[in-house]
Amino acid sequence: MPLPRPKLPNKRPDPLITLILLAVLLATFFPARGDFAEWFSVATKIAIALLFFLYGARLSTKEALTGLKHWRLHLTILAFTFVVFPLIGIALRPTTAVLSSDIYLGILYLTLVPSTVQSSVAFTSVARGNVAGAIVSASASNLVGVVATPALVMLLMSSGSGIKIDSSVFADIAIQLLLPFIIGQLARRWVKETASAQWTKTVDRGSIAMVVYSAFSAGIVAGIWHQVSIIDVVILTAFSIILVALMLWLTRFVALRCGFNREDMIAIQFCGTKKSLATGLPMAAVIFGSSNVGLLILPLMIFHQVQLIMCAWLSARYVRDDHQEAVPS
Repeated sequence: MPLPRPKLPNKRPDPLITLILLAVLLATFFPARGDFAEWFSVATKIAIALLFFLYGARLSTKEALTGLKHWRLHLTILAFTFVVFPLIGIALRPTTAVLSSDIYLGILYLTLVPSTVQSSVAFTSVARGNVAGAIVSASASNLVGVVATPALVMLLMSSGSGIKIDSSVFADIAIQLLLPFIIGQLARRWVKETASAQWTKTVDRGSIAMVVYSAFSAGIVAGIWHQVSIIDVVILTAFSIILVALMLWLTRFVALRCGFNREDMIAIQFCGTKKSLATGLPMAAVIFGSSNVGLLILPLMIFHQVQLIMCAWLSARYVRDDHQEAVPS
């Protein structure tokens, strides 16, 4: 039975972005301090663990096995996510002449995180691409990211940046992210109905909002947000638009040159272009500590919204092109 196709994104504000903005405003005027900040940090970790448990419970083993057979597709997407993106991040190091070193490190960090799951699959389905392949590739990206992202952070962000990371981060990631995912897979037969899309969306958005509130609260208390100007936000927005456009073109170009069909090319575009806010922010909280995230999460937050808007436009264009081809002249 074919998977149901999600509706095209409407013009209403994205609930996730609305929650993020509310979290930022709340942290600005009522930041978490003292004992409450410590309690809230523990609650955030619990929410993150629950999110990855639900991810594990939702992923169908049959769909995973079917999608796993297309190894060329998955390797191509993983290469864009964990090789091409990080190389771009390294190449952007000279931007520190214009941007602060903290904002550059945030840009570098966004290039190191895994791909999205929900939006990658949704846009692939809307555009009539390889949905099963997108599910496996996006999920594999997040699983590989449990090891690849902290490893890349240690390799590229520890030296001379003032950020100190040791190997214990792998244990923290495994306990907070990977272990709940595995438990979710093992418990899937009993909880798969409970781990519905709506439940996961609720926990997804809630956990991200909690991470943002915790991180921005720490920034407000430390007084570091005075370092961000309107110019910085404008530059980051323009940079995100250029980067998403570049990656959409590059993923299409490489996919077609490598002989992938249209359905696979669409999956490569939507999975290989995105960076996950849902995974990236919890990872940042674990790797750096919520009190040290600060400006590191700002580029990822802006990039996330830009990629959703541009990919929504592209998926709608694919639908229009299909409709025009189906209508006889």
